[in-house]
Amino acid sequence: MTTSLLIAFALMLVLEGLVPFLAPGTWRETFRRLIQLTDGQIRFIGLTSMLAGIILLMVFR
Repeated sequence: MTTSLLIAFALMLVLEGLVPFLAPGTWRETFRRLIQLTDGQIRFIGLTSMLAGIILLMVFR
């Protein structure tokens, strides 16, 4: 199980690094917009992201 978690973490880092590598200007602009969001909006994005991940895990497992 530890190996699977490390592989998942490594894959997450690769995917997270794609946008800054391929489109740094877009990545920077996205963070400028994120700074302007309220805490509630950021929490909603985080919750939606977690739920989507859980659903994907359940579907593909």
